[in-house]
Amino acid sequence: MHILLIHQAFAAINEPGGTRHHELARYLAAQGHRVTVVASPISYLTGKDSRAGTAEANIHIIRPYVYPHWHRSFFHRLLSFFSFMASSFWAGLRVRDVDLVWGTSPPIFQGVTAWALARLKRARFLFEVRDLWPEFAVAVGVLTNPLLIGASEWLERFLYRRADTVVVNSPGFLEHVRGRGARRVDLVPNGADTRMFDPQAEGNAFREAHGLEGKFVVLYAGAHGLSNDLDVVLDAAARLRNRPQIAIVLLGDGKEKPRLKRRAAEMGLENVHFVDSIPKTEMPAALAAADACLAILKPVEMYKTVYPNKVFDYMAAGRPVILAIEGVIREVVEAAGGGLPVPPGEADALAEAIRTLEADRALCRRLGANGRAYVEAHFDRADLAARMETVVREMVEPEPEV
Repeated sequence: MHILLIHQAFAAINEPGGTRHHELARYLAAQGHRVTVVASPISYLTGKDSRAGTAEANIHIIRPYVYPHWHRSFFHRLLSFFSFMASSFWAGLRVRDVDLVWGTSPPIFQGVTAWALARLKRARFLFEVRDLWPEFAVAVGVLTNPLLIGASEWLERFLYRRADTVVVNSPGFLEHVRGRGARRVDLVPNGADTRMFDPQAEGNAFREAHGLEGKFVVLYAGAHGLSNDLDVVLDAAARLRNRPQIAIVLLGDGKEKPRLKRRAAEMGLENVHFVDSIPKTEMPAALAAADACLAILKPVEMYKTVYPNKVFDYMAAGRPVILAIEGVIREVVEAAGGGLPVPPGEADALAEAIRTLEADRALCRRLGANGRAYVEAHFDRADLAARMETVVREMVEPEPEV
């Protein structure tokens, strides 16, 4: 089977960012399928050139031109989205003998490209929903124009109804997409490649590189954007000034990072360390250096539906999760006994959770071990990739006659 994936924010395993799709592509390629990826040459996380890639059997990555200044403002981001919608269409036209076109959102506009290519090539159309766009953009105040909101909601329903299959990565999305016209919906949740992570590793090299020797390290790894509520983390750090043995590490990049660094300096937060993004291949060493890991989003109702990838990586690394997110991901962490949930948006509660874990290292180890075992049993990437292969096979291969 030849699968064409249209994904502007695709990140290879040796690049910073979420690598779910490269890991899935690797599995599909190992089963003998061909996967062609049309992706941006600009990293969505860092805004830097992203054309290094990797050469692998049965995986071919095409990176057409994209307007490069998407971190400047929402308007510039839209220009980047629309430029990729056009360039990915022309790149995809040149890909031959395609059985299935796989579009993924956000950004939702690349879904139009995937749908159009699927129809022109007489291929099946798989539409994957990773975030509920435009609902999330409206909820955080990024998208406010009524005409744009209406047009985006129309486009969302158009793609759901025309997809042969809609795949969601969180059970919190199922009701939403079904209610907007999706005919067939499959759940292939986020998870982690447990083989990448060694819960017994100590991460000494990472600690030495960033001056963290002897510290109780609380690590946040991911985007520094409007949704991530990292100002609350800075406020919690201010409440921990009297615990110099605690270090909070913010690893990643994003539009908000320069402002956050300025604010941390203005607040005199010597216990906050900013670290640039690293490739996924280096993430195991970073997580090994952590005593606890942090996942946080703004206290927005829609965010109760999400399964953040970072939480599964944290658990796979055997680290306790401090979770400032309500909803379905809290249900996972609580079922696993893998961390301490705190109310989103509350710096006092976040600081108290950090104090609790720093004072009880045995609790840290127990929560981390619980999380690792739960991910192995329920969210291992190999099992999830096999589920995705089943979805695409059922879409392309005719059902046997009875």
